[in-house]
Amino acid sequence: MKPTIAGLLLLFIPFFLFSQENFKTKNIFIIAIDGFRWQEIYQGADPGLIFNRKYVSDTSLMRQLFWDENPAERRSKLLPFFWSVIAERGQLYGNRAFGNKVNVKNIYKISYPGYNEMLTGYTDPRIILNIQHNNRNINVLEFLNRQKDFEGKVVAFSSWNMFPYILNAERSKLAINSGYELIAHNPCDSTFRFIDEVQENVVHKTNTRYDWLTYLSAREYIEQNHPRVVFLGFGETDHFAHQGRYDMYLQRANAIDKMISDLWYEVQSDPFYKDQTTFIITTDHGRGRNTETWFTHLFFIRGSGQTWLAMLGPDIAPLGEMKEDLQIYQKQVAPTVAHMLGQQFAVSHPVAGPINLPNNTNPNNSGAEQLASK
Repeated sequence: MKPTIAGLLLLFIPFFLFSQENFKTKNIFIIAIDGFRWQEIYQGADPGLIFNRKYVSDTSLMRQLFWDENPAERRSKLLPFFWSVIAERGQLYGNRAFGNKVNVKNIYKISYPGYNEMLTGYTDPRIILNIQHNNRNINVLEFLNRQKDFEGKVVAFSSWNMFPYILNAERSKLAINSGYELIAHNPCDSTFRFIDEVQENVVHKTNTRYDWLTYLSAREYIEQNHPRVVFLGFGETDHFAHQGRYDMYLQRANAIDKMISDLWYEVQSDPFYKDQTTFIITTDHGRGRNTETWFTHLFFIRGSGQTWLAMLGPDIAPLGEMKEDLQIYQKQVAPTVAHMLGQQFAVSHPVAGPINLPNNTNPNNSGAEQLASK
């Protein structure tokens, strides 16, 4: 049967509506804090853990640094940038006390499947273990790097050394610096040379690089090259949690908050990025929700699929902590990134719908759950 003119017009309506969205965002930074629980985001230091000598070496020092009887004060002590700047100018999702939920959709609730979901918009049932195998799925960084306006302007820095496999560096040809990998640089560049020298002299290397080294490398690269899309993956929160070191878990989270603050200041001080860059900050999975399981996560550990999301940028209405009853899924991050950059993330595998961002005039219209049905 021949298509009618009306039928052809209907085919183009979704594209027309999509292309008419007028986002101010020209650059996006996706920032992941590995295995960081929503409980600490919204309640600060856990009273059942911060004074527990099984998990904290110096409880009196932790009290001075991060404790207050008021949960709002506790969370501000732990994450001052989150609860001053983002809470005032952006949006924070995932406080389950208000029925505001962010979850992973994958069944495994560990890092590789979590990052796959976050960056490909797809919950692949075939991905099971955190092992070195190239991801079959197309991630949003790779997709954007293939687009004319973003080619060569997409980069990933991560503390965990698994990202060349998660992002399939062989196929994607993305610029990736991961783990204790040395930075490709001009021999005359003293900053990168210094960072490489420090990395080479780290005696006890693990599969997770010190987050400060990851951040310094990324910050220098951003300043010199002005990429439009950046993935920045911090890893020490998960690393110390698995060691049962709640004190170090809190300290690293606090340090990451400072790094994000520093990066936001640099971005807003740079004419290339100022007022046209969005930060999307989240995690790859949750953790156990009680004193006996907080340090681990897996499909049978309750709380492992519970995550959170924070956003800050020119298209993010300053609504602060979101308290509406709704559901967002981690697989919506990738299509949201593409959507805000004026792209439709369409690849060979299924992709979720983007988050329908609320605005000042209609803050309740987030429509998150129904858009995640793919």
